[in-house]
Amino acid sequence: MSLVQTQLDNGVMTITLTDGERRNSLSAQLTSELVAALDIADSDPEVRVVVLTNTGSVFCAGANLSERSTDDSRSGNLDPRSLFGRFRHSPKPYVGRIAGHCVAGGIGLAAAMDISVAVDHAKFGFTEVRVGVAPAMISVICLPKMRAADAQAAFLRGHRFPAAEAVQMGLINAAVPADRLDAEIDAIVSDLLAGEPGAIAACKQLTAVVPTLTEDEAFTWTAELSAGLFAGDAAREGMTAFLEKRPASWVR
Repeated sequence: MSLVQTQLDNGVMTITLTDGERRNSLSAQLTSELVAALDIADSDPEVRVVVLTNTGSVFCAGANLSERSTDDSRSGNLDPRSLFGRFRHSPKPYVGRIAGHCVAGGIGLAAAMDISVAVDHAKFGFTEVRVGVAPAMISVICLPKMRAADAQAAFLRGHRFPAAEAVQMGLINAAVPADRLDAEIDAIVSDLLAGEPGAIAACKQLTAVVPTLTEDEAFTWTAELSAGLFAGDAAREGMTAFLEKRPASWVR
């Protein structure tokens, strides 16, 4: 039985983790199916926006400890770049619809999204220390988003904290009541579909590349990027549409 379901509707691919029985833990099967779904989302030109969500009360519980406790665990061989590291480099926007609790590797998955919104009753936690390990791979994703003091306390304590605190830490963007989750996600998706895909990809490049450059390097690189964008067909269409007071051709 498949543990990951996909649906494409008007340019939006929804990827749903459906292994509620095992709290959507990152088993070998779920991880393999999730990576395959992400490969399709990234390569399919019909996909403009990707929403990652869950069934059940847990978005993702991190590693599947039943598998990881065995010597022949295949999920332990996961290349983190194929999952956690891919979203930053994808030209497409990923939205996390976090409809449940989110711990350990699940936090890494939520934080790796470009925009994440959780239900306000969800609990978060870097619980790895309580089973004798550390949030190693997901630290690459989470640490750049967090204050050092918050990360130190959360990693060391291993406690669970509310979604509102995850927002304050910078791990997710918002926490809303369950009955407002879909409206919030719909508003975000609508905004993303109003943006030109190449411009969306360029924005993702900005947030990934500029922080790694010196000021002089950043101005040089962004000037070249900006000049290329303004000279492109998309910018001509966008500016013409603005002046003619009509939607641009890419708006869904």
